[in-house]
Amino acid sequence: MSYRNLEIWQQAKSLSIDIHTMSLQLPKFELYEVGSQIRRSSKSVRSNIVESYGRRRYKNDFIRFIIYALASNDETIDHLETLYETKSLSNKALFEDLRVRLIKLGIKINNFLTSIEKNHNKF
Repeated sequence: MSYRNLEIWQQAKSLSIDIHTMSLQLPKFELYEVGSQIRRSSKSVRSNIVESYGRRRYKNDFIRFIIYALASNDETIDHLETLYETKSLSNKALFEDLRVRLIKLGIKINNFLTSIEKNHNKF
């Protein structure tokens, strides 16, 4: 099995690509401010999932990097909301789509974390 088989990684990958694309459509002044931060935080979600999987033999490391992924997901939601609230992102449908997907991903990462804590040896 590979991290690529994890649903949370697949969803994080898809979101990071969609957020990257969205961020390049922001006003020029946001490209290097919140635009840069949201690109980095969304990519951090998937990267931390990969790193956690690589450390799955060590329960504490496995858990720590999944927690980092969850925190980066929360950070991405906050950046997205900031962009929308400041009207730098004016496309409401795009905002809602990304926000809902990020929230669902957060729930799945949290469920995965709970599963690791209970059943570590199965990974």
